[in-house]
Amino acid sequence: MNQKARHTRLKNLAEPPPTRKRQPVRLETTSLMPSNSPYRSFLLCGLLWFGATTFGARSSSAQGDGYDEGQVACDCEPQGTLFRWSYATDTTGGPDLNEPLVTDRPDFTEASVTVGRGVAQLEMGYTYTFDEADVDQTISHSYPEALLRLGVLDDWLELRAAWNYGHEILNGFESAGAEDLYLGMKIGLTPQEGFLPEMAIMPQMTVPTGGNAFTADRALPGVNWLYGWELNDWIETGGSTQFNSEIDEETDNVYTQWAQSWTVGYSLTDRWGAYTEWFGLFPHSADTERAQNYFNGGFTYLINCDIQWDIRAGLGLNESADDYFVGSGISIRFR
Repeated sequence: MNQKARHTRLKNLAEPPPTRKRQPVRLETTSLMPSNSPYRSFLLCGLLWFGATTFGARSSSAQGDGYDEGQVACDCEPQGTLFRWSYATDTTGGPDLNEPLVTDRPDFTEASVTVGRGVAQLEMGYTYTFDEADVDQTISHSYPEALLRLGVLDDWLELRAAWNYGHEILNGFESAGAEDLYLGMKIGLTPQEGFLPEMAIMPQMTVPTGGNAFTADRALPGVNWLYGWELNDWIETGGSTQFNSEIDEETDNVYTQWAQSWTVGYSLTDRWGAYTEWFGLFPHSADTERAQNYFNGGFTYLINCDIQWDIRAGLGLNESADDYFVGSGISIRFR
C-alpha cells in the first residue's frame, strides 16, 4: 500500500505514517530493545542484513539460467523476493519497473514491496495536526518528511533513511527542531500467491541526532511486518504490525509501542487512486501514554510512471488521539 505518514515517531516510519501524544502524526521507528543497550539494535540489523544477503545471493545463483558447456559464469536474473510460497509456479514477485512507482505514503501502512535493485526513490510531504484537550491546544507542522529508499544487491533488499523537522505550538509557546534520524531496511519476503500474501519485514531504528525539543537522546529500534493482497485490477488491501521502543513524554522512561494498521487502496482511473485506512497505537508498560486510534483517507495522482502526488486527511477516534490532521506530498523514482 502507499504511505509514510508521521503519525507515530516509529513510518513506521515509517511514514508509517513510531509516538508522542503531542506529535502523533510523526512516524518514527523503534522497538522492544532496552534503551540502555543501543548497540544491540545495530547488531540485530546487521545480523538480519547479513543473513538475508547470504541467502539471497545463494538463491539468486541457484535460479540463474545455468551454465552452457564451456561457459565460465551465468547471468542471473534479479530475485524479486527472498522466498517463494511455492517453487512450482513462475511467480517471482518483487518490484516491476515497467509499472508506475509504489510508494510508502500517504497512508500509515508502508508498501509490502521494495523499490528494486539500482533504484532510488525519494518521498516527501507536509502534515498539519491539531489537538485540543481540556485547556491545552496543540498545533504541529511536520516537514519535509523526507524518506530515501535505495534498492541494493538484489530486488528484495532496500535501504532506508528518513529525516524530518518538527514545529509545535502548545498554548502559544513554540518549539522547533530536527527530529531523530530514521534508519532501516526493507526485506521483500514473499510474493502474493492466491490468498497467500505478499510480505516484507523492516528492521528499523531512530538514532539521537535531533534537536533538544524532539530527540529521544537514545537509539530506539523496532521491527515492522508488512503484508498485502491485490484482489483485482482496481482494489488492493494490506496491513502492518509493528513493535517499537518509545519514550514516555512525562517520565522519560522507555516502553514498548505496538502499532497495527489496515488499509484498502482503490484504482479510480489510470492516474487517480484513493485509499481508506484505520491505524492504532497501543503502548505497553507506559507510565502515562494511552492508546490512540485514527481513521484517514486520501487520493493519489500519477503525474507519470515515476512521479506521484498525494493528499490525505484523518481524524482521531478517541480522546487521547489528536483531533485531526491533513497533509500532502510527492514521491519521485530515479532509475
